[in-house]
Amino acid sequence: MHRQIRALLDAGHEITYVAPFTDCNVTPDPRIRVIDVPRALGGHRRRALKAARGALRRGAEDADLLIIHDVELLFRLPRRRPVTVWDVRENPAAAPEARSYLPERLRRTLPSLIRRIEARAESRLHLILAEESYRERLSLPHPVVPNTTYVPPRPPAPPGHSRVIHVGHLSRARGAVELVELARRLFPHGIRMDLVGAADAEIRPLLRDAQRKGLLDWYGYVPNQHALRMAEGAIAGLSLPHDVAAYRRSVPAKVGEYMSRGIPVITTPLPATASLVDRTGCGVVTPFGDVDTVLHAVLTLREDPEGAAAMGARGHEEALRHYNWPDHAGDFVGLLEEWAGRPVTPGRGIGVLEAWHAI
Repeated sequence: MHRQIRALLDAGHEITYVAPFTDCNVTPDPRIRVIDVPRALGGHRRRALKAARGALRRGAEDADLLIIHDVELLFRLPRRRPVTVWDVRENPAAAPEARSYLPERLRRTLPSLIRRIEARAESRLHLILAEESYRERLSLPHPVVPNTTYVPPRPPAPPGHSRVIHVGHLSRARGAVELVELARRLFPHGIRMDLVGAADAEIRPLLRDAQRKGLLDWYGYVPNQHALRMAEGAIAGLSLPHDVAAYRRSVPAKVGEYMSRGIPVITTPLPATASLVDRTGCGVVTPFGDVDTVLHAVLTLREDPEGAAAMGARGHEEALRHYNWPDHAGDFVGLLEEWAGRPVTPGRGIGVLEAWHAI
């Protein structure tokens, strides 16, 4: 909504957006036609998937283009539909490994099924990839539109000294258990942890218990632009995913977002992320699951505000150069206009149906 749809609206196109607005407590841009659906969360997805089928059918009736963002929606596409684009924002065949709410049997069998679905989608749909690394597992060439963010032209306030932040979905595989333990160890040092994002069902009791004890503040889902404003002034932005295939070849979006806000990044050594942080000097790489080392990194950054500010400035400079969404928005809009096959006349753009529903 804050990048793709904003770029399409600015280019004069008409947008219908299928998404769980009510469940996420989100008020959309008034220029968007909204189709509200239930949120698909964890293992409770049947109701949301059923609603998605009808919503896509209604939305597609007068659309020139349909964009979907979740592999599950490939099963819910209407028979009669416009040109359809799958915006691939993760490695869907590797994702089941990181979804602990799935039964073990499904985690074993889903990857091969998803690979077959991917192959079929390649021959029937247009694909946009969020990462260069996604090209390796696909047989046909597809354009890459990086998963970037809006980068302020000037660095925001330098890193502070009283809190750290994690922005994004919270799950076991994304390091939620380590984040709670880190919050417990930071508490005696007067450092607060802010967690901004929805959480898997199995993690929520852990977060609520830690919040009741005053160890952290968990805000739940917050729209992206507000979440990034909350990140400004933190000692560091945390990204502590485990070493699972779904994350191994990608740089989490939150890393670029922390950089855009001029705060140091503390991350685990996933190859692509570690390479970026080491190359730019914008943060600290810590071993998987090593809360002691993360604690040491946070305390070191607090004790060295000049060094932390220099890390934040280097990250901001790199983000402005390579991760600024306006630099890529034109390519994204141009692709959709080309695939829709319609000339864009003043006052009447293409009608675009975007669909997102799963967490």
